[in-house]
Amino acid sequence: MVRAMEDLSALGKLLLLTGGLLAALGLLLLAFEKLPLVGRLPGDIVIKRDGFVFYFPIVTMLLLSLIATLLLNWLLRR
Repeated sequence: MVRAMEDLSALGKLLLLTGGLLAALGLLLLAFEKLPLVGRLPGDIVIKRDGFVFYFPIVTMLLLSLIATLLLNWLLRR
């Protein structure tokens, strides 16, 4: 019975952590909307047709991936 309560406690902590990370990600996405160049860089693909828009921000994703890689390498080498 005690083991089951420990498992529920761990699950609760995991759910709180996941929710916090999702909230932080949501705030980041809202902040990126306000930045002038994010999502509108040269090389981002936008196809507009009647009643249809296809948007593929490939250059923006490459840039964000590079920044995240450099940041994580810097943080994890400490």
